[in-house]
Amino acid sequence: MDFKTFEILPAFGTNTYLVWDKDSREAVLIDPAAPAEEIISYVNTNSLEMVAIINTHGHADHIGGNGFFQQKWNVPILIHEADSEKLLNPRLNLSSYMGEEIVSPAAGRLLQEGDRIRLGKKKLEVLHTPGHTAGSICLLYDILLFAGDTLFKGSIGRTDFPDGDFETLKHSIINKIYKLADQTIVLPGHMDKTKVGIEKRENPFVRAQE
Repeated sequence: MDFKTFEILPAFGTNTYLVWDKDSREAVLIDPAAPAEEIISYVNTNSLEMVAIINTHGHADHIGGNGFFQQKWNVPILIHEADSEKLLNPRLNLSSYMGEEIVSPAAGRLLQEGDRIRLGKKKLEVLHTPGHTAGSICLLYDILLFAGDTLFKGSIGRTDFPDGDFETLKHSIINKIYKLADQTIVLPGHMDKTKVGIEKRENPFVRAQE
């Protein structure tokens, strides 16, 4: 499995990840923050076959490119069932509070805990990690964790949005992410990558022993 990070919405610093299987060339796009021709060019240049768009949650800065990329590739949008309404509602996805009305195409597949998303012979596993939103997910492959806005380097996702909750987020981090191997690389929705072991020891918001 290989991946490339794009920052296509600098104002929010959202990390958009293109992830693919080296053998089959099947690929998914995780959290397309905005339309971006550079991603289309990269996919074409590297002969990747897009199979899905995945949203780790339904906030505007993670779904803003859904329509653009789906129109280009005609692939389904995948999101946890608890966040699916955010795709269609600018108030729920918070875009209406930012002076923009973002409406994504509807989900083509609703995800749940334990679901697998196949890329060639490899699979991304869905971990349901609510707290930032009710339907926040992380995606795990081997020692790579695409963490959305659940866990950041030295920080955590905000919990002051309508369906956010700190205790729920803490439970998700301790019982889902901190149970992974310490060498697991955390690829967050914002900021730099980190490792599970580092966050267990040093994250000031959620410590492993709590």
